[in-house]
Amino acid sequence: MSMQKKLWHTLAVEKVYEKLQSGTNGLRGSLAASRLSQDGPNQLVSGEKKSLLSIFLAQFADLMIWVLIGAAIISGLVGEWIDASIILVVVFLNAILGTVQESRAEAALDALKEMAAPTARVVRDGMLQDIAATDLVVGDRVLLEAGDSIPADLRLAESMALKIEESALTGESVPVEKRTDPLGEENVPIGDQTNMAFMGTAVTYGRGSGVVVATGMDTQMGAIATQLSSAGNEITPLQQKLNQISRILSIGVLAIAAVVFAIGLAAGNQPLTMFLTAVSLAVAAIPEGLVAVVTIVLALGMSRMAGRGAIIRRLPAVETLGSTQVICSDKTGTLTQNRMTVKELWSADKELLTDAMGHCNDSRLGEGLQTIGDPTETALLDYVLQNHIWTEEQVRLRERVGEVPFDSQRKLSTVAIQHPGEPGARIFVKGAPDVLINRCVKEVGNERSLNPTRVTQIEQVNEEMAKQGLRVLAFAYKDEVRSDFSEAEEVENNLTFIGLVGMIDPARPEAKEAIAKCRQAGILPVMITGDHKITAMAIAQEIGILTPGMQALTGKELETMTDDELEAHVAQTAVYARVAPEHKSRIVSAWQRRGKTVAMTGDGVNDAPALKIADIGVGMGITGTDVSKQASDMVLTDDNFATIVSAVQEGRRIFDNIHKTVRFLLSSNAGEVIAILTATIWGWHLLSPVHILWINLVTDTLPAIALGMEPAEPDVMERRPRDKKIPFLQKRDWISILTVGAVEAALALAAYVLGGKGITGTTMAFLTLSLSQLFAAIGFQSERHSILRIKAGEHPVLWLAFLGSALLQLVVMFVPQLRDVFDLVPLTSHQWLTVAGLCLGMLAFVELQKLLIRRRS
Repeated sequence: MSMQKKLWHTLAVEKVYEKLQSGTNGLRGSLAASRLSQDGPNQLVSGEKKSLLSIFLAQFADLMIWVLIGAAIISGLVGEWIDASIILVVVFLNAILGTVQESRAEAALDALKEMAAPTARVVRDGMLQDIAATDLVVGDRVLLEAGDSIPADLRLAESMALKIEESALTGESVPVEKRTDPLGEENVPIGDQTNMAFMGTAVTYGRGSGVVVATGMDTQMGAIATQLSSAGNEITPLQQKLNQISRILSIGVLAIAAVVFAIGLAAGNQPLTMFLTAVSLAVAAIPEGLVAVVTIVLALGMSRMAGRGAIIRRLPAVETLGSTQVICSDKTGTLTQNRMTVKELWSADKELLTDAMGHCNDSRLGEGLQTIGDPTETALLDYVLQNHIWTEEQVRLRERVGEVPFDSQRKLSTVAIQHPGEPGARIFVKGAPDVLINRCVKEVGNERSLNPTRVTQIEQVNEEMAKQGLRVLAFAYKDEVRSDFSEAEEVENNLTFIGLVGMIDPARPEAKEAIAKCRQAGILPVMITGDHKITAMAIAQEIGILTPGMQALTGKELETMTDDELEAHVAQTAVYARVAPEHKSRIVSAWQRRGKTVAMTGDGVNDAPALKIADIGVGMGITGTDVSKQASDMVLTDDNFATIVSAVQEGRRIFDNIHKTVRFLLSSNAGEVIAILTATIWGWHLLSPVHILWINLVTDTLPAIALGMEPAEPDVMERRPRDKKIPFLQKRDWISILTVGAVEAALALAAYVLGGKGITGTTMAFLTLSLSQLFAAIGFQSERHSILRIKAGEHPVLWLAFLGSALLQLVVMFVPQLRDVFDLVPLTSHQWLTVAGLCLGMLAFVELQKLLIRRRS
């Protein structure tokens, strides 16, 4: 087959089916399973997945870790085996913790990729099925329609005005018109193989079907080893900023460590002791784990979002979500239930109208009477079936002799069937009433021409239906002898008007509450729809989008506006009706020129440009095309507007938690640096190297991760969106970090003095510095609200981290062997109370800071 796979384009479709033991009914299920087992999944080979061992070894790639290992070796060589052992234990514990964190992040991202995996519509055993694209095998019959990504290499068997954009493979951006006839020559360039469709390309127009002739690495895409970059490898803007902060702080800390070493030597301390102290201080205070902790928080946040129906495809989207100021949403399926139901028929010949409803319809039957397809079309098919106008057999036996697929420019779709009694074809056309009526020359039941008075009457009926919130479709027909249906302008003119069908797609029950939540959060919701203006306004008013003082614009009105005029109007426009997909890009750009962060939903092929330029492109997981999903930053698994609002809330929670985590880590590091530097200048032996490393391992890491997993603050959706121009750490944040660090240092130094500056003082300083960081973490639960307003039961992870870290400190103090290893001494009850009082002082200071912030705001 490897030789023949290049020659599929030369064979007739029937011959391809014969060679692959397939046909119009697809493969047998048992044969498909056998081929999947034999050939493997239909996917391109990705980079080798990291093993736990490789993740563990990667933890030793940091220069400071090797400095620590070197320090441990030097300690051992001079006989300080206890110090050497403790340093090595800390190094390995740190590596284990890093491995656990990174493997959790990898698992979370893998789970998201699995959820975002594309699907393919195939026929197997004569039944239509939606399967994971990775399960496709050679011989599968795949159905294609506008918006689909080609899931494997296919020999096309059917083409109804099918056009495929192949730029990913050939570099040619103009879509290629496809056919099914075999090509005579063997050596035909890929770009000229018009009867083939290749993995990774996209259907832009029409529909068709094809048989799989190559999967996975055997495809053309696999042959040139092309693969889209993985979202999980992206570095977000926030991570870049934190990397910069870490580098600047690292240089500062290394300079301070050098000063500590020099001062210590000048004061007559042992060179080895001062070397270990300087190294330990540098390792503890350099925020090398800052970006790693943030990555964990982002990855866990992405998993949490996925559980709530929002799959994040690009990591930077998590950050941007929190600052979203405008959400531009499609109406159908997102703000409404996407369960269209026919409510009203208006026609002089309802039998002909229901015939048109059944034939001019791409929806189909699955198992039993379950209709599958576009919600508008399934509503039409449901009507003829549920009212016993058509039987199940009639639906399954529908045949066409031609068609012109729907596109958003024409707002029409056309099918041709064999005339039920005469030569030639009966052509049914359906579409927007305001468009279709202009293509009609007469009306069914009325042989005279369709005069302006009658057109006005039909338009009034359409308007009355629309005022009731109904979506209205018009139907028309003509009988003529025709074999070529490629020219829409010719086919869709000189029609006879049949009638109108009014359908309702009720608003989602949760939409009104989600809209209210948006407004409370300072986010402007905007509806964008292809529906009639009156219908759009009725739904928008019902759910609270169209409020007094706001207006609705149509696509026609947009066309007459310059970009500057549109920019001037967007702030007062809540509804855009009868718009084409390209209008979305103009709306997004207009908001962005006003400095706003914009989220935009989309589900069609032509929505891709708007999704790409939006700050947050939101694809639809159910109704969305593969092309629109690939252009999106986030995909909704339930196509629900409320899920976008939940994702914004989650984005704000994640940003808040990262902010808390970074402030906590930097203030803890500042406390350690200030305490050691001050003690060294004053000639005090405050803490030994093992004390510093232990504090960094136990009381920094666990609370930091716990702060990253905190629930959202109660007022998270009552604040205005964060301006993306504001730096992550503002001036007031740096002041807070330094003051909290200074207080931690002052408390540790005070404990040292109160303990008599000897070994008891060191013990008290060790406990005070470590435990005061834990008490500070409790205060960091909220950056504004007092802990007296916070229920402990709602913060289990942070309290577990607090109790776990505190317990480890107590184990060191109360297990004699460990106490001796750390060179500590037992404390009296009075000394314990002193330590507790100093630590509570730390919490009181954090609370006082928040009180001042609340009063200033």
